Amino acid sequence: MRCQYCNCTESKVIDSRPTEEGNSIRRRRECMNCGRRFTTYEKIELVPLMVVKRDGRREPFDGQKIKAGILHACEKLPVSMQQVEAICSNIEQAAYGGMEGEIPSQRIGDMVMSELKAINDVAYVRFAAVYRKFTDLGTFMSELQKLVRENEMNANR
Repeated sequence: MRCQYCNCTESKVIDSRPTEEGNSIRRRRECMNCGRRFTTYEKIELVPLMVVKRDGRREPFDGQKIKAGILHACEKLPVSMQQVEAICSNIEQAAYGGMEGEIPSQRIGDMVMSELKAINDVAYVRFAAVYRKFTDLGTFMSELQKLVRENEMNANR
């Protein structure tokens, strides 16, 4: 690992521990040349996962696109970055866990909606409006009514 301060390639690991998500290792290193310390992260190299879009196009899986969509849906709502990170991590693990090499974009959207529904109804509806391409008020209202019925059923249990 190259030191960010002096570019020396010799360093020793002082501390090593898994990150909170458990998908990478955080290593604290000390440069053998200048003695300064720096942090590196080691992550498993994942097999490329392709997302199959609705029109049949394929593109590489990009967790940042999912995160951006979730952040947009959660804007100005009481949803913490920790919750957003957890959702992204859950979806990424599920996507790669399929071991198929490809995943339909609809499946990813459904997973995002399911996760958002569990933490914030407004974020869920915002995401659903874009994902399901609500084109008129009737479609939007029917989704809201469905959500209200589900909430009432859960409250009566």
